[in-house]
Amino acid sequence: MKRVLILIICFGIFTSCEEVVDVDLNEGEPKLVIDAKITKNIEDDSSITRVKLSTTVPFFDSEINLVNGATVTITDEKGTVYTIENTSDGVYEYPGFNPLPNTNYTLEIVYKNEVYTATEQLQPVVPLEFVEQRNDGGFDGESIELKVFFTDPANEENYYFFEAITESGSGYDALEDKFFDGNLIFGFLSTDDLETGDQVTFYLHGTNEQFYNFIFILLQQGSDASGGPFETQPATVRGNLVNETNPDNFPLGYFRISETSVLNYTVQ
Repeated sequence: MKRVLILIICFGIFTSCEEVVDVDLNEGEPKLVIDAKITKNIEDDSSITRVKLSTTVPFFDSEINLVNGATVTITDEKGTVYTIENTSDGVYEYPGFNPLPNTNYTLEIVYKNEVYTATEQLQPVVPLEFVEQRNDGGFDGESIELKVFFTDPANEENYYFFEAITESGSGYDALEDKFFDGNLIFGFLSTDDLETGDQVTFYLHGTNEQFYNFIFILLQQGSDASGGPFETQPATVRGNLVNETNPDNFPLGYFRISETSVLNYTVQ
C-alpha cells in the first residue's frame, strides 16, 4: 500500500489555508507484461522475432521492471521447438525465424513457475505503394501531413496495424476494411515537428480481428500519451495470452505474427 500526501492550498482575500490529505492507495500483485511479435517483411523476406517482458509497477512509479531469466519458446504445429534467447535486459530474440502461412505457432513463457501461452497464425498484408505530402495541414495551415497509400484486397475481411516512426514524433492507427474494401486507402501522419529532410519509416502490419480490437482500445486510451500504444495504460486491456498455471493471474500484452510492409520516406 502506498501513502500519498496531497497539499491543498486555498486562497482568499483575507485568509489562506493549507491541509494535508493522507490517501491510501492499494497496490495489487505485479502482473507479467508480454509484448511478443514475429514480423515478416514482405519486401525483403526478412523476419524479426522479439519478446519483451516486464512486470506492472505501482501507479506513481516511473521505472519499468524488466524481466530476465524467463524460459521463452515458440512451438510450431509439427512440434518443432524454437528457444528464444534472453539477448538484452528484458528482451528475448530469435534470429531468422520464418513463419509460414496457415500454420499455428504457440508462444510459451515460463516465469516464476507459472506458464503463459498464446497461439497465433501469420496474418498477410499488402504492400505500401506511395506517399503524398502536404505542407499546409494542421489547424494552423503550416504543418506537414503525410499520407501513405495501399490497395486493400477486394472481397476479403482485412485488419491492419499502421505505424509511422520519426525522431520528432510518431503516429499509430488500427484499420479495418469495412468501409474501404477493395479500394486505395492510406495511413496518415501529421505532426508540427516534421521538417524537410526528416526520415520517416512507415509500417503496415497484417493483423486479425482480435488484435485489431486490442490495439484499437489501447490507442483510444493512449491518445493523450506521448509514449505510444505499448506504454502503461490507465485501464486493463486483455490480450490473447493466458496463464495456464493460474488463470486468475492473467498477463497483460499480446502475441502476434504479422506480414509487414515497410516504406522509407524523406520529407520534401
